[in-house]
Amino acid sequence: MALLGTQLQGPAVWKGPDIDWQEHGLHVLSPAEVEEIDAALKHLKSLGKVDFPDITPNNFPLDKVGALMRGLPRRLQDGAGFLMLRGLPRARYSDDDMALVYFGLSSYMGRPMTQSYLGDLMGHVMDVSDLEPKSRGYRKGGGQLMHTDSCDIIGLMCLRTAKAGGASRISSALAVHNYMAEHHPEDFRILCDGLWLKRADEDGRHATRTYSENKVPFFSEQNGRVVCYLPTGYARLCEKSGQRPYTQEESDALYRVRKVAAMPEHFLDMGFKDGDIQFLNNRSMVHGRTDYEDYPELERRRHLLRIWIRAKEWDPMPTRQIFHSDEDMRLWSQHRKPFTEMPSVHDERLKENVTTRMVD
Repeated sequence: MALLGTQLQGPAVWKGPDIDWQEHGLHVLSPAEVEEIDAALKHLKSLGKVDFPDITPNNFPLDKVGALMRGLPRRLQDGAGFLMLRGLPRARYSDDDMALVYFGLSSYMGRPMTQSYLGDLMGHVMDVSDLEPKSRGYRKGGGQLMHTDSCDIIGLMCLRTAKAGGASRISSALAVHNYMAEHHPEDFRILCDGLWLKRADEDGRHATRTYSENKVPFFSEQNGRVVCYLPTGYARLCEKSGQRPYTQEESDALYRVRKVAAMPEHFLDMGFKDGDIQFLNNRSMVHGRTDYEDYPELERRRHLLRIWIRAKEWDPMPTRQIFHSDEDMRLWSQHRKPFTEMPSVHDERLKENVTTRMVD
């Protein structure tokens, strides 16, 4: 029986006001689990400087926590689609140690994916628009529109919260599917047929192409599951460029799905604490963030670390819904420099940018 366009049911089909996220998606680490993570970090560091691509369960050994992380992809697929891991003693670890712990935990779930033309396996989500004028959306401040990323599972670790605001806003993309199919069937059909997408210019120049090869479906069906991919940012970039002209109906459908995903009856806000790690099923969830007030000092600004994961046990994404191909990521990965994702390296590079701009 075809599921696409029907009223889906199940744990992943929820509405924000009706769900207690701490009941359905919060795991607080026990003291024993924290000590296990601490021992794994000490073991990793005893091996010398291990670069991120080389961090694996073998050199970041975990027992009970390892079982939790190995089982998380299935939990995200069969449950509500999100999990917040809480309880890491943030004050105990430096920023660099936090990044190593984060990558070590994530290695149990699957393969980290390259995120941009820089070849980075871990992105730094913070407002540096004053230092990088051409920054992508996740490198700018303020709120962020609802969207999905180009991976199976997205992870976000909070190094530092904002001065005020900056909550993670999530919605069930399957609930969005239901609403669109029921209330806006014409828009829904357009989204199932797909929209043209455009990468940021630098990402496009260093990949196989800047624009999608074909229209990319927002909703599709595969092996008894509806697969959601709502790259609203890439769609807006394409529409604004005028190089792949949208019809009025396509523009309306894009506007509608963005609004539906952000409806109060759909979204749920999850407040980050320093040290929290959030994991989302990128095939059943859509996410954004609320507006926030930040600190002016670079070392105090809101700072999250982002990992894109390809889940080992999941079926590959439907071919028509893949925007960043393996070849794109191979081309991007050629530009990666060792330890480039390390927070200390990232911050030092930003400070060098400030010095260069002052000299110029």
